[in-house]
Amino acid sequence: MGSFIVSKLINRRGTLSHEITLGLIALVLGATVFYVDAFTEIESAIAVLYVIVLLLSAEILTRIGTTLLTVVCAALTLFAYFFSHGLGENVPAQLRLAVSLAAITITCALILRNETARAGLIEANLHLRDSETRYRYIFEHSRIALWERDYSAVRAFLMSLKAEGVSDLKDYYRTNPSVIATCTGLIRTIASNDAAMELLGHVAGGLPSHTMRHYIAPDDDTFLDLMNAIFCGERHFEGKGNLIAENGETRLVIMSMSFPEDPAAFNRVVVGMVDITQREMMQKAIREAQDELARASRAATVGTLSASLAHELNQPLGAIVVNAQTLLRWLNREPPDLAAVRRSAERIIRDSQRASEIIHNTRSMLTQGDRTPEQVDLETLIEETRALMEHDFQRDMVDFDVNPPEQPITVKAIRIELQQVLINLVTNAVQAMRETAIDQRKILISLARKDDIFVSLSVRDFGPGISEEAMAKLFTPFFTTKPSGMGMGLSICRSTLEARGGQLIAGNHPEGGAIFEMIIPIEDDHDRH
Repeated sequence: MGSFIVSKLINRRGTLSHEITLGLIALVLGATVFYVDAFTEIESAIAVLYVIVLLLSAEILTRIGTTLLTVVCAALTLFAYFFSHGLGENVPAQLRLAVSLAAITITCALILRNETARAGLIEANLHLRDSETRYRYIFEHSRIALWERDYSAVRAFLMSLKAEGVSDLKDYYRTNPSVIATCTGLIRTIASNDAAMELLGHVAGGLPSHTMRHYIAPDDDTFLDLMNAIFCGERHFEGKGNLIAENGETRLVIMSMSFPEDPAAFNRVVVGMVDITQREMMQKAIREAQDELARASRAATVGTLSASLAHELNQPLGAIVVNAQTLLRWLNREPPDLAAVRRSAERIIRDSQRASEIIHNTRSMLTQGDRTPEQVDLETLIEETRALMEHDFQRDMVDFDVNPPEQPITVKAIRIELQQVLINLVTNAVQAMRETAIDQRKILISLARKDDIFVSLSVRDFGPGISEEAMAKLFTPFFTTKPSGMGMGLSICRSTLEARGGQLIAGNHPEGGAIFEMIIPIEDDHDRH
């Protein structure tokens, strides 16, 4: 219990001997003041000397102890007054009493306020020390290269140039290139972490040198930009520059620093550097790989277009050959059937024109040429397709039927594109029914308006339909189920329609056979957007 009370009253700041000495002096002084004030006839404010007792005791007492001692001194002052003067009216004595009590009270208040300020200062100092410890730990162990540098001499030099009338440091540098070497020599390195040593080629061993002149790459504008930032009074600088390591290797770094408002604080500026050499090399490799990929993509595009063109031209060229052979047979007859020859020649001309249109359309796609949409009557387009493929229908004994719409349907589109899609789908339908019984070989074309935006043109065959495995890859380029197929037709058909805002949907009809539905926008998609 006694030790608890002592801990509440006495503040153990110094040594025990120091506390005992101060305590004895304060005790002797207090006793002397009390004796003189109470038992002598000296008429003065002797009790004011209790202030000295409080000041001496403040070094060893807590706030509670100081307050308690103040109460004791005030009580002794009152006792001495009443003991010496009694209850009678003595104005001078009463004034001395008031002065003494006021001095004791004010001294106590000042001691307590000083104690509060001292405690706050100690706490702030502890926080500052902790902050400094954390900063030092971060500085030493960070994987970012960090330096503490003294830029005060550099700033003073640059400010002297400004005082001499220099307004543009970069312009001044063009006529006085030695200014950068001068500035570099004025920078002093105070401290650096291990990452900084590693960046410069020193994993251990302390500062490589006092200045950075040896490590700055020649003709690097970054340091000039840094000096210009200080010259212009900027608060922050960040730049990308080259450093030369101890082994002569050039490293690309990002340098960042913040400048203090107080010029006197330029003696400790933290500089951070991040080595981005590997990142830049990786980005360069990525760019080179992207260029190589673009070249490969162009080569693949040329290959795809070549395959597409060969696929598209195969049908009209084949028809030209067949019609030419038919023309020769009619010419070899005795007498020649000139009417039949004329029909074959007209078909050759028609197929040649279609091949020319295919080549022109492909060229327009490659050169981004003008392919102006036109109003296309879909019924007329279907009849043209029937005429173009008449020989195929006769050869494979396929019936070609059309379910016409209630009213004529026209769309704004590129005629040759729609015709090539329709021919591809009809050709696939013919080929799909080669194993089907002759009396069941039929192609059914249905044409109808879906809504105010799209029309539907479907091509249905009566063949074996599409297997589940083939359905998943149906529109993949180069996928084919035919031994001699190229696998480009359906991919081209879908891409052609989608490019104009349409769709191509494939499926199996519930009653057998496959069905392909062309969803065609009534207005060309490019015009609507």
